[in-house]
Amino acid sequence: MPATTTARATEELPGETVDAVVIGGGAAGLNGALMLARSRRSVVVIDSGTPRNAPAEGVHGLLGLDGTPPAELLERGREEVRRYGGTVKTGEVIEAAAADPSADGDPRFTVTLASGGTPADEGVAGRGGTTLHARRLLVATGLRDVLPDVPGLAEHWGHSVVHCPYCHGWEVRDEPIGVLAVGPASVHHALLFRQLTDDLVYFTRGTRLDEDTRARFAARGIRIVGTPVDQVVTAEGGGVAGVRLADGQLVPRRVLAVTTTMQARTEGLEDLGLPMRDLPGGMGHHFTTGMAGTTEVAGVWVAGNATDLTAQVGACAAAGALAGAHMNADLAIADTETALATAQRRITRA
Repeated sequence: MPATTTARATEELPGETVDAVVIGGGAAGLNGALMLARSRRSVVVIDSGTPRNAPAEGVHGLLGLDGTPPAELLERGREEVRRYGGTVKTGEVIEAAAADPSADGDPRFTVTLASGGTPADEGVAGRGGTTLHARRLLVATGLRDVLPDVPGLAEHWGHSVVHCPYCHGWEVRDEPIGVLAVGPASVHHALLFRQLTDDLVYFTRGTRLDEDTRARFAARGIRIVGTPVDQVVTAEGGGVAGVRLADGQLVPRRVLAVTTTMQARTEGLEDLGLPMRDLPGGMGHHFTTGMAGTTEVAGVWVAGNATDLTAQVGACAAAGALAGAHMNADLAIADTETALATAQRRITRA
């Protein structure tokens, strides 16, 4: 059934308290907002415009949309949210915090944006520009990939330098691939990329390999290079030419796979007091959540890569949808309690 609600202007922000503010406009945030908007909830999405997968040519492993450019997929999502009356605003959240609850105890939050936007409500003191008021929050800020400090590596990120065999594997199949080790997780990484090519080199970069792992690598034909890595060399026509070792040798490679340090984006969210969890070996950190993205802070949900660091786009979208549905259910219960209290007060006064 088509939506009949007239969409608001692209970035016009409401001055009244809205049912939900979604912080993050990726797959998780937009699908959560879509569920809320389709439930006739007033919802505002704040999107920084810096998605994790921006360098990628296409989103893969997403049924029915495989190969869709990330920017195109997100634009479709934004238009779908607006179609049901939701608002999508490009901006940066500099502070999100709990506010005094309503008279009947319903949670309230304030979300302050950096100045410089086009707000409908300006009256904010301090460093921010616009403050939104919300009953519920969905945090879908995603994560930031931190690459190893290898000269020449970062410029090829998302193209000749990849991290996910499911996101990019088919596209780099049969290429000479090198795995730049960062720790124990890289061993599993190598086994996954070995499925994609017969020509795989594992650069240990000072990490330890036990004899059992070396035997497994030998059995799969994975070559081990223990000489320190000096830099990644760019080919004349672009892309990766190979890895230059400390002894001057160039190991030709067309693709490099690396496990990144994955850090949930937490900027501006500190005052919410959401619990965090660190991954072993310093490989990242994320928000901790319960069922459907619930958190220890009443009224706040988290979905997508901010809590599930390894989730692909489809899983992030599904998590956002589930969180949005649970948020709507929570709001429905609160609305009913408020209506009941109001009705009882009328009876008392009669």
